[in-house]
Amino acid sequence: MVLRIEDTDVDRSEARFESQLIDDLKWLGLDWDEGPDAGGSFGPYRQSDRLPIYREHAERLLRECKAYLCFCTEQELQQERERATAEHRQPIYSGKCRTIDAAEAQSRRVSGQACAIRLGIPEHPIRFHDIVHGAVEFSNEVVSDPIILRSSGMPVYNYVVVIDDALMKITHVIRGDDHLSNTPKQVALYEALGWPVPEFAHLSTILGADRERLSKRHGATSIANFRDMGVLPEALVNYLALLGWAPPGGTREIFSRDQLVKEFSLERVTPSPAVFDMEKLYWLNRHYIKESPPERIREAVSAFLSRAGLLGQPAADTPAFQLWLSKVSDLLVPSVSRLDELPDRAGLIFRYDPAAALGNPDNAEVLGLPHTDAVLTRFTVKILEDESAREAKLTPEQFKKIVNEVKAETGAKGKELFHPIRIVITGSHSGPEFDKLIPILEEGSHLPLPKHVLSVRERVGEFAKARGK
Repeated sequence: MVLRIEDTDVDRSEARFESQLIDDLKWLGLDWDEGPDAGGSFGPYRQSDRLPIYREHAERLLRECKAYLCFCTEQELQQERERATAEHRQPIYSGKCRTIDAAEAQSRRVSGQACAIRLGIPEHPIRFHDIVHGAVEFSNEVVSDPIILRSSGMPVYNYVVVIDDALMKITHVIRGDDHLSNTPKQVALYEALGWPVPEFAHLSTILGADRERLSKRHGATSIANFRDMGVLPEALVNYLALLGWAPPGGTREIFSRDQLVKEFSLERVTPSPAVFDMEKLYWLNRHYIKESPPERIREAVSAFLSRAGLLGQPAADTPAFQLWLSKVSDLLVPSVSRLDELPDRAGLIFRYDPAAALGNPDNAEVLGLPHTDAVLTRFTVKILEDESAREAKLTPEQFKKIVNEVKAETGAKGKELFHPIRIVITGSHSGPEFDKLIPILEEGSHLPLPKHVLSVRERVGEFAKARGK
């Protein structure tokens, strides 16, 4: 695999784009044998560093009368296109400069008249084999003589990729099927230069759920977007491989990178468009999150919560913080499809609003149960009057003992007992097990975090104030 930076379009080429591209590929776990950062025998690997090579081969095509000088202005070309469209013809170049005597054309060029270099398309159909689409043929009448070198001296895409692919000994050109219409021009260039044509494989277009071409309105469309969403690279690689490719056996969907390398073949790629299904990607992401080492996920949890301003860096160096973070990770991660959902899920730890809990329609039924008032009153009294809870951390065992006492004193049980208590502690009548949550709240309340975690006692006190009792 060769990483080549195609930067001859000056207006769209910036160093930051190249850096982002390389970072994204490395994050995905893809690597390359040759490239601008890896070196190789066929460099340089930035097209902007290869301009003399392109000019040399363009002049060769001129000398061999396989290309010609074109003196048409942009205004003239636009008028040709408009006239062709009005006459219901293909809006392709008429080739009128092709008839200019070569000596006369060279004289005009030497005198300083602006001109481009165009390839002369041969007078026969252009045929090539595509691994995905099979035999493909284009009539020469629908393929315009393409510009290979602009009047500014800058080469164009369809020309430079042929030169680079040939000189870099590229064997397979694999790309989207929106490039299929470029291929006849490139094949004509290979033939004009006397070079072997590589294998082409044009992969199917990726569509959104509405069967329209995938775009930003369908959601994330760049590698950086998916990374910021908390999609793991192995999940994204696995999912992308399944778009337009049918694995042997047909039913298997989870593949490691090594398994993909072993089993993937272009012959099993379908020409039919593939629909990008976000839910399928999230399903794979949940699988890879579950399979990841706990240390890796804990680091991700720390990164996403820190980015949301919930964690502070100084605390991250202490053993107590790391132990607490492990518990937070174990609690939150099983409920997310993407890691960027963590800050919102962490709301039950970091955000507490008793007034909102009392006014939440979802809690109304529980708050209206016959035993609720008694449960809330007795639970509040026991938590606030427990002297051991004032300074020390409330343990799950102590919490369980208090709940059992409330049960005995009120006669409430099941959801009539636990749901009101859960509303007091989390603001919601449903949520994680108390055995997991209580240590997180109690230990977190003793850590120097930028967003203070309220202990159970602090939450009960806030809730009592909101109730006015």
